[in-house]
Amino acid sequence: MDIQQRISQTDWASVLSETDQKGYCLLPAMLTDSACDELVKQYDNEALYRKTVNMEQHRFGIGAYKYYNYPLPAIIQDLRESMYPQLAPLANSWMQMLNVQKQYPPNLSEWMEVCHKAGQERPTPLILCYEKGGYNALHQDLYGEVYFPFQLVVCLSSHENGYTGGEFVLVEQKPRAQSKAIVLKPNKGDLLIFTTNSRPVKGPKGYYPVNMKHGVSEVTEGNRFTLGIIFHDAP
Repeated sequence: MDIQQRISQTDWASVLSETDQKGYCLLPAMLTDSACDELVKQYDNEALYRKTVNMEQHRFGIGAYKYYNYPLPAIIQDLRESMYPQLAPLANSWMQMLNVQKQYPPNLSEWMEVCHKAGQERPTPLILCYEKGGYNALHQDLYGEVYFPFQLVVCLSSHENGYTGGEFVLVEQKPRAQSKAIVLKPNKGDLLIFTTNSRPVKGPKGYYPVNMKHGVSEVTEGNRFTLGIIFHDAP
């Protein structure tokens, strides 16, 4: 079964409901072991990438990540094209809740046109590598004025025998309240949907935005590879 079939057979009513309520949802075993291994194997093929970032040099953490060039590898393009239309209706619902005058088109190609008209034409899908001691500081992947409110990560390494530590961390920052940390342990092939910026939460006077950031805790042993799928391009 390929990734498009797995996505089409997903219970999207349940996934979107959980994402709406929590700001994230974990989908187990969406990529096969062989698909994960192939992406990791390609990490050293520099022809695939437009830019490599040493995280420590920028005080982003410790590790490295590489932005893919267009055309994207087929499985990454399939993920982007197949996941976007599933998430766009919820994105539009969130904009209505927050009284934001913004409407996301129903498919990725139209959304890419919006990004490119705004001067955001550089691809943002990326692969990240953390060795022992590596981590990723809390951040948001916004890039430009135009952004999609959801993004994905796919764990490409086994949490059981590939590495230890390296948990995925989400921090929810409610106004006038202490922050809430959410710690997740996605395993090889698992796909995580989470909010890029903020999610709507209902209060006594209607919905208000709750900011969310994400990062990765310190890897204590082994190597951790992750695929990041961001749906908006960068300037």
